[in-house]
Amino acid sequence: MRRTARIFTSRGERRIKGTVARVAVLVVVLALGFALVKLQVMDVREYATIARDNRMRAMVIPAPRGAIYDRHGQVIAENVVGYQIQLMPAPKDTLLAQLRRLQPIIGLADADIDQAFKRWRRQPHLPMDVMADAPPIAVARLEERRFLFPQVLVNEYPKRHYVAGDAVSHFIGYVAEISERELSMPQFAGYRQGRWIGKAGLERSYEKALSGEPGMRYLEVDAMGRIKKWLPEELGTPPIPGRDLQLYLDLDLQRYVQRIFPDSMDGAVVALDPRSGGVLAYYASPNYDPNQFVGGIPLKYWNELRQDPRVPLLDRAGGAAQPPGSTYKLPIATMGLELGVLKPEDHMPVPCTGGMAYQGRYARCWDRRGHGYLDLVGAIKNSCDVYFYQVGIRIGLRRFLAEGTRLGFGSRTGVDLPSEFAPSFPENLEWWQERFGYRPAANEVMSLAIGQGGITASPLKLAQMYVALARDDGQAPAPRFAQGDSATPITYRTNLRPDQIAYLRQGMRLVLGPGGTAWLSRLKNWDLMGKTGTAQNPHGKDHGLFVGIGGPHNAPPEIVVAMLLEHGEHGATASGYVADAVNFFLDRKYRRPFDPYPTPRDQQQHGIEPDWNWLTQPIPPMPPRTSAAAPAAPGAPPQRVTVATARP
Repeated sequence: MRRTARIFTSRGERRIKGTVARVAVLVVVLALGFALVKLQVMDVREYATIARDNRMRAMVIPAPRGAIYDRHGQVIAENVVGYQIQLMPAPKDTLLAQLRRLQPIIGLADADIDQAFKRWRRQPHLPMDVMADAPPIAVARLEERRFLFPQVLVNEYPKRHYVAGDAVSHFIGYVAEISERELSMPQFAGYRQGRWIGKAGLERSYEKALSGEPGMRYLEVDAMGRIKKWLPEELGTPPIPGRDLQLYLDLDLQRYVQRIFPDSMDGAVVALDPRSGGVLAYYASPNYDPNQFVGGIPLKYWNELRQDPRVPLLDRAGGAAQPPGSTYKLPIATMGLELGVLKPEDHMPVPCTGGMAYQGRYARCWDRRGHGYLDLVGAIKNSCDVYFYQVGIRIGLRRFLAEGTRLGFGSRTGVDLPSEFAPSFPENLEWWQERFGYRPAANEVMSLAIGQGGITASPLKLAQMYVALARDDGQAPAPRFAQGDSATPITYRTNLRPDQIAYLRQGMRLVLGPGGTAWLSRLKNWDLMGKTGTAQNPHGKDHGLFVGIGGPHNAPPEIVVAMLLEHGEHGATASGYVADAVNFFLDRKYRRPFDPYPTPRDQQQHGIEPDWNWLTQPIPPMPPRTSAAAPAAPGAPPQRVTVATARP
């Protein structure tokens, strides 16, 4: 019985084990079958892609950037043929050996090899960038030995070129490869390593419009990674060119300003169209060649720029600020007129005798002989400090700071450049406490009223302020380089009436009339008005400034030009260059024969006898006003209802 039971038990176990084995075999067969179906049917596209990628390499095709034109259609920035040298992906030792062989042929330095490996480590599966901007001579040498370097790619691409070179360096910017830091920025979402972007200036401001979209092209390689052939273009994606950009800038005026700017001096010139706010010229000296920056600046040139004591990389037009000196007297007069503490026909109660005392401080006028009793027009003509001391005192320090802040004296202009420098203006009394550790006395307003103290402004900011005086509405739009369909926003606004603006303009005309501070810069064919300024400089000679407004006689002004001459000593020096720029622009616009020596100053410097009979003719007076004059201050001469004319 027991033996019979063991036999039946053994047979049952074998039957169970056989069933388990059959199930196991079935599961394995089904798994293999599923894997086979998945491989040959379900994942066929994925593995086909992998197989294709093993024999194909994707190459990014840069998109041509949009061209940049001036207002007349002249090219400022364009694309020319550039050459890029790359190595196909390979192990590090293989790449290094190939680079050493290439080194004497294309002129690679050891630093260039280090940079190439640094870029390659970010994306080792892509071709290594050896030279982003290879010289044509290096490409020619390489092509002669092409059979020795089957792993080397030579790609043509659209390379940025700036036609006007250093004349436009401080606003045009440059392009170069995107950095790792920039790749993480929201504005560059979707960009990939290796793409070129605008790094500064207009190239950066209008990157999205100018850059376009890069394309893609494929090449076929063998199992060793050697290039076999380029695949048809239709297998890739063509690049989409960037959009062209047209500027308000007048390239001829820009080059003319560069030509007349004194080589031995530093400074800047900004010219604006008062109707649109368009930037007609934007020049800073010294400067640099932006073409050297394209694709990566040579180390030697970069060190030369950094070590130059004149700091050519500094944008003195809108990227830096200096005390504006007496050019600020017009904005201060604007403040006084708006607040009602100043009337154009008023004579200040304290005559100018070379200076004045107020609350224990004696402040001098620039002319120690004095100017006597003056109204607003006469004070502008003579740039009388004592008159404007009293304007500031009438306003009062607290109200001066509040009103200047409201007017935007400390605000940027809103120009379409990424690096505008903000002017400085004390917003409140704590400004002195935070910076210098003292509370200002009420007489601090005397320095502010003549553009000194805590006030600074760039030539760009000064030009915008005077645009408001060149327009009858007293407003100034944000300066703009690029023309667009939408209206430019107003970023500097006064509440002056047209008759008040007319008084300020008359005073600026007298600056260039007989006895004015810039009378040798008078123009015969055009209505030129302006204001000189001399800013104190603790590091050397004073800076000279001038802001001019020009246009045809008896017509609205058409150009505003501001100039800074570092260490120029007096604004009268700058006024001659501004007059030349205004004359060039208007002569060209109205197709008059260009006069290269339009001012008496120019004529004297070139041995030409000026027409003194014309030069000593007084500026015509303003029409008389019919409103009653305000009561005269005690001791002041009788007030008149008409503005005094200039003395011959």
